[in-house]
Amino acid sequence: MPVLPSWLTEPLWDQFSALLPQRPLYHPHHPLRCHRPRISDRIVFDKLLQLLRFGCPYEAIADTTCSASTIRSRRDEWIRLGIFSQLKRIALDSYDRIVGLMLHQIAIDGSLTKAPGGGEVAGRSPVDRGNRA
Repeated sequence: MPVLPSWLTEPLWDQFSALLPQRPLYHPHHPLRCHRPRISDRIVFDKLLQLLRFGCPYEAIADTTCSASTIRSRRDEWIRLGIFSQLKRIALDSYDRIVGLMLHQIAIDGSLTKAPGGGEVAGRSPVDRGNRA
């Protein structure tokens, strides 16, 4: 079962695969030229989507098609090549063209945290509902 519907992953894969450099199926510098074939970039891409969707460790996604170390090493390779940065730029540009980004109108909300000093200086907690414990 796919992690995301194909109408979403196929265009994403098309954009992503266009950024990937051409790689031979076998490692060209292997002395016997008979090394295991390289795992398909599409398989690793789908595994990375599963990781993003489920938020689990690499070992939980790894199976007979692709090991956890292959997923990590390919991810690192793609980061070094700047492919994820390029894909982010493409996604933002596409969203801006279709929907429109208005980054100047984005507001950042505050957060409520405990005062480091506490005590009377901090005032009442808005969630204590008048408890005197």
